[in-house]
Amino acid sequence: MRSDVLIVGAGPTGLVLALWLTKLGIKVRIIDKAAEAGTSSRALAVQARTLELYRQLDLTDAVIESGHRVQAANLWVKGGKAAQLRLATIGTDLTPYPFVHVFPQDQHERLLAQRLEALGVKVERATELLGFSDDGTRVLARLRGADGQEQDCEASYIAGCDGARSLVRETIGAEFPGGTYRQVFYVADVEASGPALDGQLHIDLDEADFLAVFPLANQGSARLIGTVRDERADRAETLRFEDVSDRAMEQMKVDVAKVNWFSTYRVHHRVAKHFRKGRAFLLGDAAHIHSPAGGQGMNTGIGDAINLAWKFASVLHGCAPEALLDSYEAERIGFARRLVHTTDRVFTFVTAEGRVADLVRTRIAPLLLPTMAHFQAAREYVFRTVSQITLNYREGPLSQGSAGHLRGGDRLPWAVAGDEDNFASLALMDWQVHVYGKAPQDVIDCCKSLGLSLQVFDWQPEYAEAGLLENVVYLLRPDTYVALVDPTGTWETLARYFSSRGLKPLQRA
Repeated sequence: MRSDVLIVGAGPTGLVLALWLTKLGIKVRIIDKAAEAGTSSRALAVQARTLELYRQLDLTDAVIESGHRVQAANLWVKGGKAAQLRLATIGTDLTPYPFVHVFPQDQHERLLAQRLEALGVKVERATELLGFSDDGTRVLARLRGADGQEQDCEASYIAGCDGARSLVRETIGAEFPGGTYRQVFYVADVEASGPALDGQLHIDLDEADFLAVFPLANQGSARLIGTVRDERADRAETLRFEDVSDRAMEQMKVDVAKVNWFSTYRVHHRVAKHFRKGRAFLLGDAAHIHSPAGGQGMNTGIGDAINLAWKFASVLHGCAPEALLDSYEAERIGFARRLVHTTDRVFTFVTAEGRVADLVRTRIAPLLLPTMAHFQAAREYVFRTVSQITLNYREGPLSQGSAGHLRGGDRLPWAVAGDEDNFASLALMDWQVHVYGKAPQDVIDCCKSLGLSLQVFDWQPEYAEAGLLENVVYLLRPDTYVALVDPTGTWETLARYFSSRGLKPLQRA
């Protein structure tokens, strides 16, 4: 019963981690204490950056075909639309996926589990982690299976993808500071009609409770996500849809014909003090939880998984020293803290009570937001932030060099010149080099000696427009982020990057 990595929790974070590792030849075991996969979900949005990264798992097309593209977001005040943000026109030059994609978490998990099972790995359900120990060379975990029998499981590492009440986090003693929003959230899947059922996202900024209407793939279907903050919040467990439906029907003119699912919950905003202790790691909700503002939670957990997966694989295949795993927390914890702070501020704004808050939200914001939407820089800032394409690891230990606006740790800018898409090669789950222009022979030879894939693009104006510079050497990590930017274009800098860190490509394993 030995594996390289024991993954605890089969939500999107754990499943993506298992898929990545299995694709890279790492033996995983993934368990979940739930007897069945979830049939309902709160997470809906699959952001552009996640769709970009999913190309490595050949998942992007399947996710897009099964979900719904949200091309615009609308803000409502006093029963009418006050502003619109057209996502498709904002992100067209920034990403192949200039939209928010709605793909409910339960369907998402089924797709991931099916892909994993096709690779020979099945989620072990009704299997619970009872505890584990780390002796410095291995993890020994105690599990209880579906038959009630207990067994020991040995692994090189354990990955806690086990949610907000993580036993892995509790076992390593990682503090989880933060708080709980006093508002009660509700979620309702409905069949309905009205102006807010037009396939776009609609958010109400009125004086009462927060409410958002998310379109689903089936026409006339939507998910309502809202809050209650008066005396109803004290009886969250007994709330029914009838207790919260007036707001949607009156303010946003949603005519509900049928309620297929309704649930209430409370939301925390917390970040663990550490994402790693020894051979145990925390990912997703086990490491950070925050308000649903911006649809960031599930995407951030998936980002954790992809960041950690190639590092696990590199160490386990002998392509990197154990110290590489320290970069996981260094790169992800700062982003998680900023995200919790940002989503907390947004959520506080849309739910704040009092005359001043209502005035800002219902009078000032409707005047300012349309004006801001006219400015390209403001529109791009919003899209880059929500889509997570602005996320970078510039301050991380693996990032080096700069040229123009691009620095080590950044996401590679997307550019299409003629029929050539510079993201096409990013399906490769390994280190690679990009040169836009001409690659010197010594760089070509160096790539061959190191076992690096080299992509050379004939120089075109489109690359300059995207922020790329001619003849610069861009070294990309296995998760497609830029590791090294070398404006000198010399082989010595490239060779030194690997030798100084004890790294080598996974294909050299």
